[in-house]
Amino acid sequence: MSTMIDGWDHLRSGKVRDLYTNSKGQLLIVASDRISAFDYILPTPIPGKGKLLTQLSLFWFDMFADLVPNHLISVEVPDGVKDRAVIVKPLHMFPIECVARGYLTGSGWVEYQNSQSVTGIPLPKGLQDGSKLPESIFTPATKAEMGDHDENISFEKTSTIVGESDAQTLRSLTLQLYTTALMYAATRGIILADTKFEFGRDNDGKICLGDEALTPDSSRFWAADSWKPGGAQPSFDKQYVRDWLLASGWDRKSPPPELPQEVVEKTRERYESAFTLLTGRKI
Repeated sequence: MSTMIDGWDHLRSGKVRDLYTNSKGQLLIVASDRISAFDYILPTPIPGKGKLLTQLSLFWFDMFADLVPNHLISVEVPDGVKDRAVIVKPLHMFPIECVARGYLTGSGWVEYQNSQSVTGIPLPKGLQDGSKLPESIFTPATKAEMGDHDENISFEKTSTIVGESDAQTLRSLTLQLYTTALMYAATRGIILADTKFEFGRDNDGKICLGDEALTPDSSRFWAADSWKPGGAQPSFDKQYVRDWLLASGWDRKSPPPELPQEVVEKTRERYESAFTLLTGRKI
């Protein structure tokens, strides 16, 4: 899954990223073209995806620079992984995913139908799939091992896992970053329905933003001009892949099928559209 890179030792590979370390203790994070869905790595890559994820994350890191420190050290990476990798400082990562939602969809919609709440946060009656929430909410999740499912958890459980003070800080940071991005995306014709962030502490004890930020892998981007609550929304993210898998007859208990070329191309087009709309430049 990973490749040899001079001067760097491979540590591990995740669903999308490969992680390396060097003699200075720095980390090299390489974004591959792999795509995951329903906690599986799909057998078919999306060409150019790794570069897009990396460059879009760098765009957001720059926008958030005055709000929260991040893990970035340098973008001067080995030629073989140019534009799709970053050199970062190691963080002691919090074992939760920090999710912000401004709209009701996905696992939040499933929870709402069962309990009229999301992670214990009560919501008004009568909301639909795709409805705008009265206010943005923090709905953290556990980080699943490969092949397992992330689990939405309450703020109380988050406090038990990371401590009350850190839980409050992570909630505040998550909602601040989400609101900043939500307002910016709206000026570009995009609704940022939800997103997830990952944070960790550096060796000086500072909480930093790590991993990726606001990519089509970690967020739901909807077209603002066609948003209509009551079902699936036209999107610029991997929901298109999820929808195809659900319609394919795959039972989700066996390895996922290969993606048809048409699905690969349309997914790539959606990712590239999101990048261009948000950054104002071509990938």
